[in-house]
Amino acid sequence: MLNLERLRTLDALARHGSVSGAAEALHITTSAVSQQMAKLEREVGQRLLAKNGRGVRLTDAGRLLAEHAARILSQVELAQSDLEAQRGQVVGELRIAAFPTAARGLFPAALSGLRTRHPGLRICSCETEPEAAVHGVLRGDYDLAVVLDWYNKPLPMPDGLARAPLADDTADVAMPATHRHAHRDVVDLEDFADEDWVTWGEKEFCHEWLMHTLRSKGIEPRVAHRAEEHATQLALVAAGLGVCVAPRLGRGPVPDGVRTVPVRQPVRRHLHAVWRTDADRRPSIRAAVEALKSAARQAG
Repeated sequence: MLNLERLRTLDALARHGSVSGAAEALHITTSAVSQQMAKLEREVGQRLLAKNGRGVRLTDAGRLLAEHAARILSQVELAQSDLEAQRGQVVGELRIAAFPTAARGLFPAALSGLRTRHPGLRICSCETEPEAAVHGVLRGDYDLAVVLDWYNKPLPMPDGLARAPLADDTADVAMPATHRHAHRDVVDLEDFADEDWVTWGEKEFCHEWLMHTLRSKGIEPRVAHRAEEHATQLALVAAGLGVCVAPRLGRGPVPDGVRTVPVRQPVRRHLHAVWRTDADRRPSIRAAVEALKSAARQAG
């Protein structure tokens, strides 16, 4: 009989493409991955891995078994989901991820509320950028993730995921308090065509959104500084080094010397919770989504 944990290791190898990637996803050592695969090869009587330069690749037999493993693991997830639904109890472990401002703005209220109402539920959380979180949910690294769409740029959503809207988050333009537009009640993005911009890391979803939005208005943005955290971006703005887009969720106190002004055509992010469709009936997923919605209402 095929061993489920060894099939899980093979599935992780197929999804991540390397022993180290599989080990990180499964929270085990690379040696443990190699041992599990060696046992699985003996179990099936065929080679499943072949050397590929300094790494490994799946053989034809390995790819065939990996396809079956993905379906088997999905059925196991579905069975667990159905059993939880039949029992109707919010228990077990829930692994949840969110991008930093959502983690800061939603997790404290949502997760503490879950712990109070469902003491049998063990929650593990982490910060992860939206695109990585989506792939993490698909791979099984996370059970649930909070991700975002910008109003004019949707986040690509693969098949196999369910989602629920949580809230809309409005963003302003943050500028030095001495800026010529700092006294205004509203601004247009076009007003900052000649400014230095403080933005996110290159190729991050939010950075790509900002580039797309400014270029759609005929502005070729001049990116002067990059920072992952909004608090760092605002500190750079306070130093007079540029302007940035500042979402309101999880923003915290605005530094002295910074003014945030709404945009005439509102700039909004749509927040969603996403999870695998084969886990759709898990009471813990449903409870977490409701807790996130409640936290979003409080934050709004």
